Amino acid sequence: MQQPISKLDDDAFTRVRIILMNGIENESVRFQHMAARMNGELRLALAQVRRAEQHQATLINWLLGSDHSPLETTIAYEQAAIEVTAAVAQREPDAYLAQAYRFGLLEHFDHLYRYSALLDRLEGKDANNILQSYTDIQPGRPTMLEHRAPRDDLREPYQRATAKPLSKMHALTLCGAEHQARDYYMNIGPLFSDPVARQLYAEIASIKEQHATQYGSILDPTESWLEQWLLHEANEVYNYHSCVLQETNPYVKGIWERFLDYELGHFHLVGELFKRHEGRDPAEILPAHLPDPIDFKSHREFVRQVLSNEVDLRANGSRFVDKPNESPQSRKYREHMNRDGSPSESVAAGYAWVPGTELNRTVIAID
Repeated sequence: MQQPISKLDDDAFTRVRIILMNGIENESVRFQHMAARMNGELRLALAQVRRAEQHQATLINWLLGSDHSPLETTIAYEQAAIEVTAAVAQREPDAYLAQAYRFGLLEHFDHLYRYSALLDRLEGKDANNILQSYTDIQPGRPTMLEHRAPRDDLREPYQRATAKPLSKMHALTLCGAEHQARDYYMNIGPLFSDPVARQLYAEIASIKEQHATQYGSILDPTESWLEQWLLHEANEVYNYHSCVLQETNPYVKGIWERFLDYELGHFHLVGELFKRHEGRDPAEILPAHLPDPIDFKSHREFVRQVLSNEVDLRANGSRFVDKPNESPQSRKYREHMNRDGSPSESVAAGYAWVPGTELNRTVIAID
């Protein structure tokens, strides 16, 4: 095991990178298990690479220290989702995919607000201690309005022959991040004794499943298993390279550098398998040079602009539409999901973030 980061002394974006890379490693492991079920000849190679990916994911995830409560880690997950999705949305070359990412962004933003209210009320803590003033705490598209029928979470996939490599990297990056958040909330939620906390985690885990469905549907289903595997390895190289260029903690940067070397090895191994089994050159689907890195920084102004312009967008099939044109299936589904009320509304009733905690504000009011 490695020395974990400091909750307060390390920059918040070191933790964002840790959360992101753990999600991407877990996505790789998840994919390789699925591929092994369908490809007998590749099972040994998949098992060998997957074992290395498992240990990489373990080391990365254990960089989060025990000084983080599960709810503080949740706040960090939502910050990672907001800032990474905002970075991707701004650089996505496909206008439709960029719209899909902005659509999800506003829902992450609202989840952060709901969990911040819960952190204040259950632990008496200010979420900004985790966020370090990089990310706003205010409502987005209300969580209770995010419930959609499954058909309305499916998007048009990119076309493998014409999509930019960066579009493929973006889709795989957000796939990994969303699956990780869903899994974390499903595992952590039942550990709370507070009934509203349990209900809130269940509600937002359901939305995370919708997000995982959205981002998974962006991938072209006509890609072969080996093509998908090669893209996964390329995406890990791309993301570790982004981390190396921007990491401020020298110890963690050394880990990113080492794992970048590992992933370059995995990439070349899969590239040789791609040539041997499919008779194709990896250069057919990947560029000679990596795209510009993901920009790990505060995207506050972009998020505010999207919130102002697009908070009322809804979905109708694969299209994004104004509120009146939302599909009747989603309206019916949402009515069913909210028939007994919404935990996300209950937890944030009367809550508006200001520096400090509820206890602090109560003392001031009494004085």
